[in-house]
Amino acid sequence: MLVFWDQRLVFLATPKTGSTAIAMSLESLASVSIQRPPVLKHTSVQRFHRFVGPYLKVASGHDFTTVALMREPLDWLGSWFRYRQREDLLDENASTKGMSFDDFASAYCETPQPMFAEVGSQARFLAPEGRAPVDRIFCYERIEDFVEFLEDRLRCEIHLPRVNVSPLADLKLRPETERRVRKAMARDIALYESLS
Repeated sequence: MLVFWDQRLVFLATPKTGSTAIAMSLESLASVSIQRPPVLKHTSVQRFHRFVGPYLKVASGHDFTTVALMREPLDWLGSWFRYRQREDLLDENASTKGMSFDDFASAYCETPQPMFAEVGSQARFLAPEGRAPVDRIFCYERIEDFVEFLEDRLRCEIHLPRVNVSPLADLKLRPETERRVRKAMARDIALYESLS
């Protein structure tokens, strides 16, 4: 999470949407940068409105605009799968090493999900039901729109480094698995489609 005090702007770091690169590029411009632990770095909009937003408003006398990125849902799920394939993953129970993406995606659809498939939901992170959503959500696949917005608001040129890249993996799904995943991710897909 990055807070830009003078611009009354907060970047909420949706997991698996390039937040590490954004933080590396913009941290020096932010008044507040929370990068660790991950639970604070990836503060959801609901937690922001409950805890951080009210404090910022009291301290500044102003509301802050929240911005975030959203990735195409199946690609986002694939990114989680690839990320959890890494050799340096500390918790073996969260590892997807040795399994197929189809197995991972099927596990994501289970209730309850096994630990390795507990990756959350972008819709819950960005626009929880019955709660205030992020003010501006940008598509990860059109990150240049987000960069242009930030350059305008922060009045500087921004170059995002390529960091924290997950290993390559085969992301094929059987048609029946893809149908199950699309049903399980219906809110995410609807939110993503509403952005265009």
